[in-house]
Amino acid sequence: MMLDALMKIFGKTERSSREIARDRLKVVLIHDRANVSPEVMEHLRDDIIKVISNYMEINQQDMEISLANDEDSVALVANIPVQKMKHSSKTDN
Repeated sequence: MMLDALMKIFGKTERSSREIARDRLKVVLIHDRANVSPEVMEHLRDDIIKVISNYMEINQQDMEISLANDEDSVALVANIPVQKMKHSSKTDN
């Protein structure tokens, strides 16, 4: 939602199904190169949700987590829509 608004502001329009398919294929290829199974990615997603949910309310349905391949490294890329911050009931010492 927010990403769509930013894309419109910077001149990006709706992506064609060809572009979406190409991007999905890139993600699959990157996962293959990094030897990360879909099960591992799902566990990683679940763990990230657990940790982040301690500090903020997030929109899990619109959350995107993927691996990006650079020349000689792989990066974890996360787009996690934050709905609101949670107020901590613990006091810091």
